[in-house]
Amino acid sequence: MGKILTIVRLWLVATAVALSLSALTTGHVTPRTVLNRLSSSSSFLTRTEHWFNQTLDHFSPYNHDKFQQRYYEFHDYFRIPDGPIFLKICGEGPCNGISNDYLGVLAKKFGAAIVSLEHRYYGKSSPFKSLTTNNLRYLSSKQALFDLAVFRQYYQDSLNLKLNKKVENPWFFFGVSYPGALSAWFRLKFPHLTCGSLASSAVVLAVYNFTEFDQQIGESAGPECKAALQETNRLVEQRFATNKKEVKALFGAGELEIDGDFFYFLADAAVIAFQYGNPDTVCSPLVQAKNAGNDLVDAYAKYVKDYYIGSFGTNVQTYNQKHLKNTSPGEDSADRLWWFQVCSEVAYFQVAPANDSMRSSKVDTKYHLDLCKNVFGEGVYPDVDSTNIYYGGTKIAGSKIVFTNGSQDPWRHASKQISSPDMPSFLITCHNCGHGTDLRGCPQSHLNIEGDARNCSSPDAVHKVRQQLVEKMDLWLSECQATTGRNYI
Repeated sequence: MGKILTIVRLWLVATAVALSLSALTTGHVTPRTVLNRLSSSSSFLTRTEHWFNQTLDHFSPYNHDKFQQRYYEFHDYFRIPDGPIFLKICGEGPCNGISNDYLGVLAKKFGAAIVSLEHRYYGKSSPFKSLTTNNLRYLSSKQALFDLAVFRQYYQDSLNLKLNKKVENPWFFFGVSYPGALSAWFRLKFPHLTCGSLASSAVVLAVYNFTEFDQQIGESAGPECKAALQETNRLVEQRFATNKKEVKALFGAGELEIDGDFFYFLADAAVIAFQYGNPDTVCSPLVQAKNAGNDLVDAYAKYVKDYYIGSFGTNVQTYNQKHLKNTSPGEDSADRLWWFQVCSEVAYFQVAPANDSMRSSKVDTKYHLDLCKNVFGEGVYPDVDSTNIYYGGTKIAGSKIVFTNGSQDPWRHASKQISSPDMPSFLITCHNCGHGTDLRGCPQSHLNIEGDARNCSSPDAVHKVRQQLVEKMDLWLSECQATTGRNYI
């Protein structure tokens, strides 16, 4: 995804339209900030909504309840009747259409239809009118994977009926951030239902204390910017110790009563610049202020208010635990929903490393566990060991999955970065190559039409990985079409 907390908090911004985000800011997969904001009509291939009845609990032989799940379809490039079907997975935020990124270019090249399914509970696909902790018991990646499998068969059957045919089309799955992990996990668990998957910036490793996240931020910043950021954090904490109310107001975050929420917000504000390919927006003003002997705290506050809250569009309330307790479904409920997945399944706790930290030491393991308890009650905690046992983490034993990552993206340390047989992993290296660069281009937020890579510091690096992806897709789709029925393995 970004919600993909920096995966994992970055999905949502007030009126944002997420891909999936993901995120993971929250710096996630994202939860607290948006993975992708789209506004004009050209940003979408389609925004026409469709609906179908989805099973609420795929693991119970007794519960046969259904809920309405939203999806989209785009057939302008579809080679009827046997062209491939590309399924773009939506993640931890509202899915308001099929965005016009590089997937549209791929669909045109391969003569493919594109379909996209909104993740259960998010956007308009909520099974319940109240998002209490008890009602969130069906919100998990495992249920979401079965949703995709059921939808895929529903859509294929509907298409066969419409076109009066019996043979299935070849399918290929796509996702960025948390949806990138779902894309990889789908191929792992349902290899007979897709010819292959693109797992872009896919956070397949559940991590309890994700200290590598901030270490990557420091590397991406470079020595001069890193030193400026660290000094800024030190000065903020000094000033905070004597007048926290004044400091919070300076950053436009007076509503954040819990100190850890405020310092998480400050950390994410810097993270977002590196995660989504805009490093100079934060580094330039801080380095200039430091070199000129100007007030670093004031310089950072200006960046936070002008860029993070202003042009990027972050809503400060997404960091407020009072807001996270809101159980009413709506466009901004994704914050609560993603935190539930974080607190129950994947963690990605972006804690301050013991040494050389890029964030306040107040953002520690205790802060995250206290948040989970405060927002969702006793007994909700992330069993990352079980998650990694179930999916394999970075040792995922799948096939026909392409993993891609941007060199500056902190989330890549929760992704599979080493190639293995039938699962290549490609790193796109450039100054502003972040989260989902292969599909989004540069910068990664806001949307670049058709994933335009001209603003990447090395467009050739992006084009090279895209060509490698096309070659794998061509091979795996050809192998699918050479078989009959659903024999995709």
